[in-house]
Amino acid sequence: MIIDAHQHFWHYDPVRHGWITDSMAILRRDFLPPDLEPELVQNGVDACVLVQAEQSERETEFLLQLADRSEKIAGVVGWIDLASPNIAEKLKQYAQFTKLRGFRHIVQDEPDDRFLLREEVVRGIQALNHFGHTYDILIYPKQLPAALELVSRLPGHKFVIDHLAKPLIRENILEPWASQMRAIAKYPNVYCKVSGLVTEANWTGWTEQDFRPYLDVVREAFGAKRLMFGSDWPVCLLASSYSRVKKLVEGYSRNFSSEECEQIFGGTATHFYGLENGPR
Repeated sequence: MIIDAHQHFWHYDPVRHGWITDSMAILRRDFLPPDLEPELVQNGVDACVLVQAEQSERETEFLLQLADRSEKIAGVVGWIDLASPNIAEKLKQYAQFTKLRGFRHIVQDEPDDRFLLREEVVRGIQALNHFGHTYDILIYPKQLPAALELVSRLPGHKFVIDHLAKPLIRENILEPWASQMRAIAKYPNVYCKVSGLVTEANWTGWTEQDFRPYLDVVREAFGAKRLMFGSDWPVCLLASSYSRVKKLVEGYSRNFSSEECEQIFGGTATHFYGLENGPR
């Protein structure tokens, strides 16, 4: 089964989606399952993992409602207040939602580069693990040192790094990102999404060769069993169509073994998010 491990839906609101700037005007509209389904069919994608784009419990509930109505949504990564003293109670309430697989916080927007190491945040992530939920790490390269320390402290938790931690592709800079990614990949509980690449490059002039040095690093560091394809649709539309994003990863992996390709395009996501047997 081919799985898109990272995409979004929203009812556009200029206040709640203030991160969508004037330069991203193409995203200033609703994006919902009927908009994505033709893309999935055209590209032979069987299912997707729906990921939060707003930091509110309302967002999580909205995503779960969409998942209940769509067979294409295999799992949901929602948002929860990691610092809440009542996080365990909230997670108990969420237990009824069988497609809820994990949570994410938009750490890249936090002014504190060591946000992930705050005592209350670490406790919150530990609570997620107790309830069997994964955690998506959304960061910039400058926040990789904190992420590295976090995963070293929680070896039993399943983490996935979104968008390769957003390396500086546009500037053609590899270090220290490459060394830090190799270091974090040494922890077997950490996975990586091959997603969000095109929006870190020149939106109107990127080529496949722009991404090869960065993909080489994560392939060597994580191996196919810990890499998963994600479109980052509709955000990818800033720089590419859905089809072109998928073809970019297919092109890079054209010389991989069939087993490696199966892992990247579905097997890894299935294992990481526990999608083998459908909804819990």
